[in-house]
Amino acid sequence: MTFFLRIIVLMQSLRCLFYSWSELLLENAALRQQLAALKKENPKPKLSRFDRIFWVLLSRLWNKWQDALIFVEPETVVNWHRKGFKLYWKLISQRRRNKGRQPIDNKIKMLIRRMANDNPGWGAPRIHGELLKLGFDVGERSVSRYLAKIRPEPPGNKLNKWMTFLSNQGKGIGIAAMDFFVVPTLFFKRLYCFFIIEHHRRMILHFNVTSHPTAQWVCHQLQKAFSSLERTTKCIILDNDKIFAECVTRTMESLGIMPVRTSIRSPWQNGIAERWIGSCRRELLDYVIILNQNHLYSLLSEYIEYYSQDRTHYHLDKDPPVSRPVQKKESDNDKVIALPRVGGLHHKYVWKKAA
Repeated sequence: MTFFLRIIVLMQSLRCLFYSWSELLLENAALRQQLAALKKENPKPKLSRFDRIFWVLLSRLWNKWQDALIFVEPETVVNWHRKGFKLYWKLISQRRRNKGRQPIDNKIKMLIRRMANDNPGWGAPRIHGELLKLGFDVGERSVSRYLAKIRPEPPGNKLNKWMTFLSNQGKGIGIAAMDFFVVPTLFFKRLYCFFIIEHHRRMILHFNVTSHPTAQWVCHQLQKAFSSLERTTKCIILDNDKIFAECVTRTMESLGIMPVRTSIRSPWQNGIAERWIGSCRRELLDYVIILNQNHLYSLLSEYIEYYSQDRTHYHLDKDPPVSRPVQKKESDNDKVIALPRVGGLHHKYVWKKAA
């Protein structure tokens, strides 16, 4: 139907050259009536690419082209023209790109991103120099253009810088962190777990559980953790919780420890403590229902023993906080056995000598 309609419109357009003005108006009205009737039968006709090109070209040649539109809106024709313009320049850009320098390989892009994130102070010349030393054939201008797209550092980059700073500082002056986290019981009672974790080896220095935490209780825990033991801890990071009141900071100072508070709503500044809380929940608390305070204390004791002596850590080059020696296989008949930890939630694997 659409094909025959095109033929009719084309033939009538040619005949219009020989028509008088009155006949042209009458025939135009007749054609419009037929098109209006066709539109009622098919409100949303399918227009081919030829139809779109025809109307785009007609809009360039005839100022009153909008008056003749029936099937589509004028905005639709303008949108067709814009799509054609984008396609046109896409083809030209593709042609120029094929003739010029080849685009950067995805592996090189990933390496540039990695170098930029690992070395925030590096610019395109430094990164380009490293790429040349690795044998990559890439121009400095290409590196600079790609670097401009990725230079806004991701949100996690600030955390990486802060963690690197704390790691380097913790080796020299002994940094620790302390915090609370809440654990619900079977009958929805809230228990509060207090802990102190060392930054350098991720060792849990002290922990305890209470149902009614107070500032005086925290002071007692600090004295219990540091007064009777010789520790190298000189600084403890804590947040702005109201429970860490002035008496808590005075107790820390009397023990020779400098309190350092994080910024408000910045848990990433106490990232090691927050990460330990996440590990404790994922590896223990998500699998049990706590009955009471004694039950929680017993489970945490088992988990901290496993965490300190058996569990490997990425930060410590796959070694536990209490260094665990590599066990070598002594004979071909030795077998690997699993030793359950934390009630069987986790295991430690060792070589067992053959009988």
